[in-house]
Formats: sequence, structure tokens, C-alpha cells
Amino acid sequence: MRVSMTLSLPRQPSSATRARRVLITLLSLTDVSEDTRANLAVLISEACANAVIHADPDSDVDITISIDDQVCLIEVGNRGRSPDNTKLDADLPAPLTIGGRGLPLIGALADTAAFVTGAPGQVLLRITKHLADARAAPTR
Repeated sequence: MRVSMTLSLPRQPSSATRARRVLITLLSLTDVSEDTRANLAVLISEACANAVIHADPDSDVDITISIDDQVCLIEVGNRGRSPDNTKLDADLPAPLTIGGRGLPLIGALADTAAFVTGAPGQVLLRITKHLADARAAPTR
């Protein structure tokens, strides 16, 4: 099975919720485990929230979700500046620091996550999660 969807949502906090709901709906068509579904929901929520916070004011948040038997690919893009020296495997900030946990969380939960080259002026975060070993146990 292969399913994909592309969304262009306004730069609003509610767009993270909308994107997460779409992903959960698409994942309901698969036999991926609940744990993996939950991890993917966190991944898309954090990526979209990051785009909403850091995008140019007039930018939309562009999301592509592709799911097949092997992998879930999520791409979240927006117009803005590419992050400088942003590491997805960075340490978490001090406990009382506000913000700064999204990218390290994405790095920890995804199999791969990286900012990739997009169109000029476009910031694009590509996230992959392998699904081959994330199948739900069959019910009896």
C-alpha cells in the first residue's frame, strides 16, 4: 500500500494540530503499531510548530506525508532562512528553559531527520521513520 498527501496550511498554531490529525488518519489505514503512530504524531507536531514559529510572516506551512509498507516520510517546509548550524541531535536545554526541545526531540524519535535544500528561500525539514519493524501485533 502507498498513500500520500500534500497540505498547505496557514502559519498558525492550529496548523500543527491539523497536520497531526491528517497523519493519524492516514496511519489508521496501516497496521503500524500504536507506539510508532504516537512517535510520528509527535514528529509532525514538533516540525509544524517549528515552522509556524520560525517561518516568514507571510509564509504557509507546506507538508508532504508519504507512507508505504517500509517508511513514513514527512516533509515540512516554509519560506524563511535556513537554520545555521542547527543540529537535530543537540542536547536538550536546561529544564527551566522555555523552548528549544523540538529539534532534539525530532532527532531522537526519527530514523533520519535533516534540513535539505529546497527552492530558494525555502526551509525544508525531511523526516523518515522506518515501518517494517513497527507493525502492530496481530489480534487473536
